[in-house]
Amino acid sequence: MAESWTNEQIIADALGRRADVQIGARDASWRLSRWRQFVGTYELPALPDPTFVVHIAGKPRVKTRLSHGWSETSSIPGCATIVPAGRPSGWLVDGELDVVTLSIASRDLERSSARDQFAAMRFAFSDPLGVALTRQVLAELYAPQTAERKVYVATLVDALKAHMLRGPFAANDTAFPVSEFSAHRIHHVMNAVQERPAEEHSIEAMAAQVGLTPSHFCRVFKRATSLTPHQYVMKARIERAQEMLATTELSMAQIAEAMGFGSQSHFARAFRNFTGTTPTMWRGNGSG
Repeated sequence: MAESWTNEQIIADALGRRADVQIGARDASWRLSRWRQFVGTYELPALPDPTFVVHIAGKPRVKTRLSHGWSETSSIPGCATIVPAGRPSGWLVDGELDVVTLSIASRDLERSSARDQFAAMRFAFSDPLGVALTRQVLAELYAPQTAERKVYVATLVDALKAHMLRGPFAANDTAFPVSEFSAHRIHHVMNAVQERPAEEHSIEAMAAQVGLTPSHFCRVFKRATSLTPHQYVMKARIERAQEMLATTELSMAQIAEAMGFGSQSHFARAFRNFTGTTPTMWRGNGSG
């Protein structure tokens, strides 16, 4: 393997495929990539730069190799992981996965007080701000590209990098506190919402499905996804509505009704809150 390979080239070689999306700073201080649709067991050689990994979507059974075997803790959507430089790692991906990696130039750590927290693996911890910034970067990457938008994306990634260098887990220095069984049950709720977004999906019904009280369920769900159950249901409805706008000739009223909105105006408000534009403008702009 070439000594000059980047993190992304090493990861691509291990996965047998390139990143879906990849961007980087002009000064090579960071590189951000999205990796999707891979499953299996992977051995990752030591990386030259430390990497921040955000679990965006997919199966909740993602484990890392420890000295005695696979970790008991599983990463689930909404978790973050730090992979240090210079250390090989092993990964068990039991189902389709969607992650974002942010590689930070090792030279930057030498000038940062955060270098110690990048010295060891930090697996599946809760970092709502880091996850939210990553999701916002992805949303902008898939929007129509302009010079202004490129500057905005670079600014968002710089903010994410600064957040990591500051130390996102100073206030919560523990791994993601959810058992494998709880993660599995939460994942079933998420799947049910994605499969049938137009249904009511009340807090009480979702909590009953996983055997938790509504208040406990809301806390666990928010920590697992960085969204409240209501926000997750609304997100699923809007994403399905976007598909319908792009692939059908249904009217706005028909789509609103199909997605469980009480009125076309309610649908339009929710769509704007989620996408920043109206359904009509989104369809007119060629689906984004």
